[in-house]
Amino acid sequence: MSIGKKIKALRQQLSLTQSELADRAELSKGFISQLERDLTSPSIATLTDILECLGTDLREFFRDEAPEKVAFSAMDLFEKEQGGQKILWLVPSAQKNSMEPILLTLAPGVQTEEDRPHPGEEFGYVLSGGVTLVLGAGRHRIKKGGSFYFKADLPHFIVNTGQKRAEVVWISSPPNF
Repeated sequence: MSIGKKIKALRQQLSLTQSELADRAELSKGFISQLERDLTSPSIATLTDILECLGTDLREFFRDEAPEKVAFSAMDLFEKEQGGQKILWLVPSAQKNSMEPILLTLAPGVQTEEDRPHPGEEFGYVLSGGVTLVLGAGRHRIKKGGSFYFKADLPHFIVNTGQKRAEVVWISSPPNF
């Protein structure tokens, strides 16, 4: 990315106009406009002043960031198995994201730990078998091909009350697994 485009992106993230940035950095609006279009280059001192106004510094501005990984192979995934329950985290390090998808596998008669009320929402889709969602005092039977969605403001857990293994894609927002 060019210096100008990067400065423009930072300015827009802060909802600043070119005039506002120019005023803060004691520069002209025309200079900021030309800089953002890569028609001029700032001195190191001027760039340092602009970056300070944008809440960053030279080191952070020029730090090479690897593009965010958006596709994952089976080798990237993390799995935990215990007591007839298997959790496969479908997105590595999803705790830093807005949602966290898992593939939950439950043997017959096995249930997840009860999750206490928390801010957020949860969604699930039953891939195979069937489960019962216990949400507060309510019980909801969900078969293969069915789904659930709820605000997580009540205690909740899933139990496999069927005779065969159940698989559920379960997404929590914010991350909670």
